[in-house]
Amino acid sequence: MKAMRLHEQGKPLVLDECPIPEPGTQDVLIKISACAVCRTDLHVCDGDLKQPKLPLIPGHEIVGHVVSCGDEVNDLKTGDRVGVPWLGFTCGKCEYCLSNNENLCNSASFTGYHIDGGFAEYTIANQHFVFPLNNAMNDVEVAPLLCAGLIGYRSYKMTNDSQRLGIYGFGAAAHIITQVAIQQGKEVYAFTSPRDAEAQNFAKQLGAKWAGDSNKPAPVPLDAAILYAPVGELVPLALKAVKKGGIVVCAGIHMSDIPGFPYDILWGERTVKSVANLTRRDGEEFLKLMDKISVKTETQTFPLSDANKALEQLRSGQVQGAAVLIN
Repeated sequence: MKAMRLHEQGKPLVLDECPIPEPGTQDVLIKISACAVCRTDLHVCDGDLKQPKLPLIPGHEIVGHVVSCGDEVNDLKTGDRVGVPWLGFTCGKCEYCLSNNENLCNSASFTGYHIDGGFAEYTIANQHFVFPLNNAMNDVEVAPLLCAGLIGYRSYKMTNDSQRLGIYGFGAAAHIITQVAIQQGKEVYAFTSPRDAEAQNFAKQLGAKWAGDSNKPAPVPLDAAILYAPVGELVPLALKAVKKGGIVVCAGIHMSDIPGFPYDILWGERTVKSVANLTRRDGEEFLKLMDKISVKTETQTFPLSDANKALEQLRSGQVQGAAVLIN
């Protein structure tokens, strides 16, 4: 099979010919049709996330069809359309796994980081970390839901019943969660890179009540804010934007350093929270929600061999919505 592989962090991916992987007893072999490109893939490739498996096939927003199953696979069969997310394996025995916090498992393995992922024609995945996909969205449209959607949903849940929601960084996750929030009766205020008129117009087209520069004050006091941009300098700005009792959620797996800030912008029982990975329950809840509400993912497709181009355009902010590699 063809695969775009990372041999050294900080270097471009290489188009390699690799053997099609053999599924273990608990695994399914999946023929990949689409894999969205996530900012976490950038962090892995650029070296922000250390010690990946090398060589590595990145990619953890995988959509495809099962072509063979291991001997102990029970709930999946050949031909099933499935999605593979970031969370690829947990121990199932530690205090976190046993308390429904498997996203914090110290022995977890992650797709496209510790486990070869979706920048390829085939992949294998453990049967317990695969989501059946039954909705009407096509493979390209559904691919961004497998991380941008899932992590977006987990961060969105952390804002509780907030009615006025600020979203900092308007990429793949933001454009999905904006649609969810608006359909659930929330007001969305979108904060983008300064003078990014295209992103601000995109946010308004999706129904945001306001869109403006991230370095400017919010037009109204916010109940909560989610930071999808991995920029630590936004944390104090978001704290200033939320009212007393407000919540600031940092949704990225990696973020630049948060600068010092005065205690008075945290005081008033404001909260700063981080999002760590996802749970299978998040995926099940979110995919059920997608059956009830209408979400349209904005995508830009690239052939598998153009994975480096997709990563570079994501890195430079040229992707509106989500980049998706197709086979």
